[in-house]
Amino acid sequence: MSYRLRLYAYEDASEGDLKAAEQRFRTALEESLGHESLVLPVYTAYMRLVGIYGESPGEDVLSADEQEIFTQWQAAELAATTAALGPHRYMGDAQFEIRPA
Repeated sequence: MSYRLRLYAYEDASEGDLKAAEQRFRTALEESLGHESLVLPVYTAYMRLVGIYGESPGEDVLSADEQEIFTQWQAAELAATTAALGPHRYMGDAQFEIRPA
């Protein structure tokens, strides 16, 4: 499944900086999850779990499969955010939007 990625950041970030950060985020996310085709389904499943259990559910609340999805997405998102924003601290409050292409 293909997806669209958009970075929303401070207005003082140039378009070039935003595009470069988006690419770093995309690359790290796909590498962390294993393939581009996994991004949207894992993200969708993660967001469904957050909707049901909240941002920080106890491990005893989630099934083993749900826990795997939850931790897999959080690790991938952290790696992607670190890759995208590491050297660009002025974009620290940036937000990424992921949706179907």
